Amino acid sequence: MTITTPRPWLAGYAEGVPHDLELPEGSLYDLLATSVAEHPASVALEFFGRETTYAELGEQVERAAEGLRLLGVQKGDTVAIVLPNCPQHIVAFYAVLRLGAIVIEHNPLYTPRELRHQFEDHGARFAIAWDNVVETVLAFPADLGVKHVVSVDVTRAMPFLTRTALKLPIAKARESRAALTSGAKGTATWADLVDADRIDAHIVAPEASDVALIQYTSGTTGSPKGATLTHLNLLANAAQSRAWVPTIERGNCVVYAVLPMFHAYGLTLCLTFAMSMGARLVLFPKFDPDLVLPVIKKRPPTFLPAVPPIYDRLTKAAAAKGVSLEGIQIAISGAMALTPAVVEPWEAATGGVLVEGYGLSECSPVISANPVAGNRKAGTIGLPLPSTECRVVDPENPTADVEAGGEGELVVRGPQVFQGYWKKPEETDAVFVADPDGGTPWFRTGDIVSIDAEGFVHVVDRIKELIITGGFNVAPTEVEEALRTYPGIEDVAVVGLPDEHSGEQVVAAVVLADGQRLDEAAIREFARERLTPYKVPKRIVEVDELPRSLIGKVLRREVRNRLQAG
Repeated sequence: MTITTPRPWLAGYAEGVPHDLELPEGSLYDLLATSVAEHPASVALEFFGRETTYAELGEQVERAAEGLRLLGVQKGDTVAIVLPNCPQHIVAFYAVLRLGAIVIEHNPLYTPRELRHQFEDHGARFAIAWDNVVETVLAFPADLGVKHVVSVDVTRAMPFLTRTALKLPIAKARESRAALTSGAKGTATWADLVDADRIDAHIVAPEASDVALIQYTSGTTGSPKGATLTHLNLLANAAQSRAWVPTIERGNCVVYAVLPMFHAYGLTLCLTFAMSMGARLVLFPKFDPDLVLPVIKKRPPTFLPAVPPIYDRLTKAAAAKGVSLEGIQIAISGAMALTPAVVEPWEAATGGVLVEGYGLSECSPVISANPVAGNRKAGTIGLPLPSTECRVVDPENPTADVEAGGEGELVVRGPQVFQGYWKKPEETDAVFVADPDGGTPWFRTGDIVSIDAEGFVHVVDRIKELIITGGFNVAPTEVEEALRTYPGIEDVAVVGLPDEHSGEQVVAAVVLADGQRLDEAAIREFARERLTPYKVPKRIVEVDELPRSLIGKVLRREVRNRLQAG
């Protein structure tokens, strides 16, 4: 690709990092197939000590793909995956892609209401779901279009002794699977899927331009929507990420997946990056220092993507338990600001490097990162990745650049930028702006930044009003809609306030009806029935009224300022 815009940041790249990349060819499945061919006996996945080689992973993917094909999945179909991090998640992801179908990732801990909202939007006919949530999916109305549900017992991927030690309900899960297979129309078990023959090699695999993934995000406007990403988008971002860490040796690295793979950050920097490197991907169903530290004692990660609270908790837990973190070479932090209070203890404990990056689901997701070198700048989101262009523009006139070093909205373009929001052309048009020279349009990030003389990007503020808590995006509108249905709440505004542990905490300012008294515990309990735990407000504050603009819009920034002032 040809780039003509100025890129002052190139001089700051670490040694060995290229300025530009050749665009990858083929598909994400081809990427996996290459690692299977080159490293067949190497361990691809590790889950509670149970190992799967690349050859075994390749075979499981081919059998699952054939099983899905027999269920009726065809090229272009959407397939919902509702799973935690586990080997079946990896196999399902690549099996869907092998058929040229489109993966839709979901948080398996979502409430039925949250899941249904996404299913209503994408209309997938097929779902591969954790057996804990199968009944939820089966209960969706028939007009949502779900015809086939594959039930996955995650414990089947664990060693038997681990299942026993964790006191998991194995027998109950087996009974559930039997009931589903024999009694519920349109259901199958994961065992049914992978018992199929290997898929015929003549069945055409997808191409780079095909849509691979619909990643749900609150976007830059606060309303959850599906970002449409192609195989090329995700392949390019994995290649950019690999290029950023040239010291990591292909075929000889260990990647920890402590981030959920239903999140864009975890999907690219854990799954796609690891598979492209022929790495050992160590899977954790959730982050828990008591799960992670024993594995670190045995085999520390070469590469660890995470968020600041995870690094902080690991550092403190390791010190308390006397576990060495030495050997963790490169850690990449995202989703929230990374402070010296986290970096310094981590680097002292590991002898490695911890740097901050930045991205959005719409960009697959990584846009920039600090160089893994001595010139990295704490407090910045680093330098744009290879083959990535960035400009700082006037938010009110986004075709006009601000003066050098000035503050404005960050706009980007590159091979990792998405195709648009699923079935939402108006929302798509709203986040792209024409190029002044008639070239490829630029994506509006919604973030106010400045770029210094060395090309480092400094985040100043967010135009969008998303709350980022513990690395997860929370749309204020979604929380407000849930709270408005609580009896006695007349009006509500939800904002994010700074929190040293999670980046931001969700706080609700509520106006109560006459005669009502604030009962925070009752409101939170009400919210937990409708929202995933990280979206439930940590604080609920009663106010007499909410500040509004002349047209009646709640001024969330003013609400935030008032709450911070006390």
